[in-house]
Parts: sequence; structure tokens; C-alpha cells
Amino acid sequence: MQRIVIIGGGAGGLALATQLGKRLGKKKLATITLVDSARTHVWKPLFHQLAAGSFDTHAEEIEYLAQARWNHFKFRLGSLTGIDRTSKTVQLAASHDAVRREITPAQSLAYDTLIIAVGSQTNDFGTPGAAEHTIKLDSPAAAKYFNARLVNACLRAQTMPRIAGQSMLTVTIVGGGATGVELAAELHSAAHVMSNYGFENINPEKDLQIVLVEAGPRLLAQLPERLGHAAEKELRKLAVDVYTNEKVVEVTENSLTMDSGKVIQSTLTVWAAGVKAADFLKTMGGAEPLEVNRLNQLVVKPNLQTSLDSSIYAFGDCAACLQPDGTWVPPRAQAAYQQAMYLAKALPQLMTGKVAKPFVYTDQGSLVSLAEYSSVGSLMGSLSKGSFFVEGQIAKLMYWALHKQHQLALGGFKKTALVTLSELIDRAHRPRIKLH
Repeated sequence: MQRIVIIGGGAGGLALATQLGKRLGKKKLATITLVDSARTHVWKPLFHQLAAGSFDTHAEEIEYLAQARWNHFKFRLGSLTGIDRTSKTVQLAASHDAVRREITPAQSLAYDTLIIAVGSQTNDFGTPGAAEHTIKLDSPAAAKYFNARLVNACLRAQTMPRIAGQSMLTVTIVGGGATGVELAAELHSAAHVMSNYGFENINPEKDLQIVLVEAGPRLLAQLPERLGHAAEKELRKLAVDVYTNEKVVEVTENSLTMDSGKVIQSTLTVWAAGVKAADFLKTMGGAEPLEVNRLNQLVVKPNLQTSLDSSIYAFGDCAACLQPDGTWVPPRAQAAYQQAMYLAKALPQLMTGKVAKPFVYTDQGSLVSLAEYSSVGSLMGSLSKGSFFVEGQIAKLMYWALHKQHQLALGGFKKTALVTLSELIDRAHRPRIKLH
């Protein structure tokens, strides 16, 4: 029986494990094992809401063990430390609890097919002080840490006297991509809610200053220009201080310095600029490491097999996949989802010696959520028609629909309907913000 091991339980990895479990695991055609260092999954596009405290993680988290039980695959807790391509085994690090007691020992897993879907991490480009003094929203744990720091800062501000013309709290976000833009709007919305729950000193217009810094000439540089201008217009309406063409050259505990010489005093700093694959991928593969590019992404063929080993696949943000038109598949959630669905169909064919058609990415447009205020987006039509722009309630509805698509892929219609109902019930009796 084929042994398929998937490393990484993000949106793509978990969707692939779920689909392969239904197609192969249920029929005993293969054993599918999903490996992740966490025990639960949270959809990455929601990390900004988790950081702001504007949704309940318990309603959103998917437990890997339960998902595995329901969808005929196995789950192992651990993180990848090595790959022996000769013996076809992966090495997993031991896992520990909060006081460093061992939960699971270091272990080895054998595979016939290995799929790496470990996603990406924020790239601080070696900026002095960024590693020590900024928070990177790469994981649910990091988002929860930021939220705890934010609530603590608000509680501290409650005990401090107001000083005319000065903000009680400044949150600076480095990076004007989707994460930075969405977090800025979400924080403004969260501050309004917090002011209704006893935080009188946190007036979003007077006491909370939100600063967004982008090194490039505009926000949302990877998306159509009109989206960037629309997002900046909306953020300025919310009194968010937006700086473009400003590169951060140094970060301290309480400030940021730009290459222009401008200094911003900052209570909390989030780094959301740039992405790269994990550094450990450069050494994966033993004596003959797998091929990576300058961003540590594993170079893959059109069928997502790694360039140096046909039994190892990679997809999502950690893979560099060249398209027929000469462009690279972008590090976006929709790309990882499309690749997961491609592999769910292609792997059974490849296992029987058939040739699978190459993966071709289809850009379905982009949507950016601006909290409760608005959303902006562009939807791709045919090549002849290009794209068209959407905003406001229509874009908000479509952003919500993307989330539901992810839930449908993992849980099916019935479970998604029940989750949606529970979300509506929760809104009726829970605070709209996490206050602890």
C-alpha cells in the first residue's frame, strides 16, 4: 500500500490530506499521514482578525485529529528536521509542552510519496532590530501573542493620564500588502468595539494611532493598481497614517527609523513586509539537498514534483512553479488551494504510472477585507475581457464566500452550514472582541 506523507497542515496541506483521504484512504489504496507542529488549523487569511481579537478561535479552529478521523487519514504531531532520500524517510523533531516536558519523541516516518506544503514566513530582509522588536503574523500563535500584547497595552493606557495632542497607543505595521492593509482596518474597527467595553482611554480617532509603512510607491503592490489606490483611500478615511516610499532601516523596542531619516515612535510593531520559504528547506535532502531558489522555495516541475526527486512534491508558498507563460505561480492562498485540488486528482494517476497534465494557475482575482467598513477586489474574466473592479458590500460578500469555500473543501456542505449557524448564534451572545 502506498505511503503518502504530507508535511504542513495549512490551507493547502489540510485540503489535500482531506481529499486524498476520501479518494484513497477510505478505499485502502494508500495510507495518508499529515504532519504539523500545531494541533489545530486556522485559515491564514483570518490571522489579521485573530490578531485584532475580532473572532473566536475556538469556533474557527479545526482539530487535525478530528479531521483525520472523519476523512480517513492519520495525523502526526511534529516538525520536519530532515529528509533521507535514499531510505525514503523523514525525520521529525520531538514536541514539548509549555514547560518543556516531552510530548512526542523525535521520530522517523517512511514514505513512498512525500509532499511538502510548509507555506512561507515573513521576510524582514535582515533589517536591524526587526527580529527582536517586531511581531510577524506567520502563525496563529504569533497572532494570539500580538492580541495579548495589544490588550495589555490598552489596559496600561487606562492607567495613564491623557496628554493633549498625543496618542495613548501607537501600532505600526510595516508592509502595505494584503496582511498589513487588512490588519490596519481591523485594528481600527476593534478599537471602536473595545471603547464600548470599558476602554474609555482608547478612542480610535484620538488615543489609538495606526501607522502603515510601505517601502514601495503604493499599497497592494502585487495586485491591480486600482485596488491599491482604493485601499489607501479607505484607510485614510479611518485616520490611518499611510506612508509610502518609506523603507524601514532600523527597529528598536519603541521606534522605527526610515531611510529618509523619519522616526516613528511605536508601542507595538508588526512586520508584514515580504515573504520567503523557511530557511531549513535549503538543507533538506541529505548529502544532495533539493533545489531551492533565492527565497528558499523548492523548485518544482509543472506536475509539482521537485526538480531533483520525482517522489517528492512541493506546492503552495514553499514551491517555485514556472508557468507556460514564463511567470511564477504567486504565493497566494488561491494558488495553494488550486494546487491541492490538482494533486488530489493527479497523484492517483501518477501512482499508476499515468502521465498527469501540468498544473496551470488560474488567477481568479483578489479580494481585500477592510474590516466592517468595506472590501475591495478585482475579479478575473476571460483574457479578452480582463478584470473588473468590485468594492463595498458586494466585495465583502465575496470575501465571506471565499472563507466558506475553504470550509466546504474541508468539511462538506452539512458541516459548513452548521458552522455558519453557530457563528450567527455566537454573535448574539458573545462580545464582538476578545478582551483577555
